[in-house]
Amino acid sequence: MFTAALAGFFLCLGLIVAIGAQNAFILRQGLRGEHVFWVCLTCAICDAFLITLGVTSLKAISAVLPGIEPVLRYGGAAFLLAYGLRSMRSAWRGGNALDAGTGQGASLKATLATLLAITFLNPHVYLDTVILIGSIATNYPGHEMAFAAGASLGSIVFFFTLGYGARLLRPLFAKPASWQVLDGLIAMVMTGLAVKLVV
Repeated sequence: MFTAALAGFFLCLGLIVAIGAQNAFILRQGLRGEHVFWVCLTCAICDAFLITLGVTSLKAISAVLPGIEPVLRYGGAAFLLAYGLRSMRSAWRGGNALDAGTGQGASLKATLATLLAITFLNPHVYLDTVILIGSIATNYPGHEMAFAAGASLGSIVFFFTLGYGARLLRPLFAKPASWQVLDGLIAMVMTGLAVKLVV
């Protein structure tokens, strides 16, 4: 059981450590110091839900919804492209609105709504959590839930480390130009993911 949990933990860390839509959003919130706890907690809960869904229901989902893949792909690509264009506009405009120390951020409700959209409209989330983790969990017969628990713990550790660790970068991001660079990188990541999904 411990081996399954440990395997799930390290698999999950390996999958989510690469920067993506969700991680970029958490990093930005951490740098701004806005709703960090709730953002990290929401990400962890969403991941735990999707991981558990994959481990317990992968075969049933594929049988019931055989055409879900194209819907996830093109819908997610459209959302990621729109988010990438918004980040590109922020990078181009720059200014005090991107300064970590000034301005009023979005409300908790708006922040979590954006986060949930980024999470559930991104097909990579389903591919990684539901399909990949769900498939690999079958290698641990009888201990699938331990595997899922380990993977969920990996998500918790990563998200909270990213969200609260971002504050160490605040001196760098006190300059508006640094925010423009970050927004530019986020725009490239989002647009790249969108193109990859379609191609």
